[in-house]
Amino acid sequence: MSRTPSSTSWAELTPEENRQLGLLRSYRRAHRQQRRLQPALDTASLALSAPTRGQRLADRVAATIGSWRFIALQSTAIVLWIGGNVLSGAGAWDPYPFILLNLLLSFQAAYTAPAIMMSQNRQSELDRRHAETDYEINVKAELEIELLHEKIDLMKERELLALTQAVRELSTQLDTLAKRLEPPH
Repeated sequence: MSRTPSSTSWAELTPEENRQLGLLRSYRRAHRQQRRLQPALDTASLALSAPTRGQRLADRVAATIGSWRFIALQSTAIVLWIGGNVLSGAGAWDPYPFILLNLLLSFQAAYTAPAIMMSQNRQSELDRRHAETDYEINVKAELEIELLHEKIDLMKERELLALTQAVRELSTQLDTLAKRLEPPH
């Protein structure tokens, strides 16, 4: 007699299956409670859900500065600056050591570097949260798969025992029939 998973009752689970099921249930309860408490305890989660104006600006600055378009435009501007100053000769607004250009590039770096770091920090926090969520999902899936493997093994074992018993019964019946059909001596 084979059993389907729906016909298996909870009372028929082995102690190991009950232990696995208990672990899964306690993990789910702890996870739900942690999710309920987390927004109250973690103000950073609110910042992650709705970026502030400064965070959006930092993201835009990082996206702009981290593009080939920006590199091409800045390189063109530097070449034009240097070329204009060299071609102007004695009337150049920023003669040869290009101190003003150096000052402007330093000023740009001083303000863009922190904006890029803010954007990277925010992105790493988002990535960390996604990794934690993925890990929790993987742990749940692993526990559920392990429980399913154990249930399938139990079902196979029961089916094998039932088949073995059926073969024994059929062998007994065949022996009985064979004795009846034997001619008397």
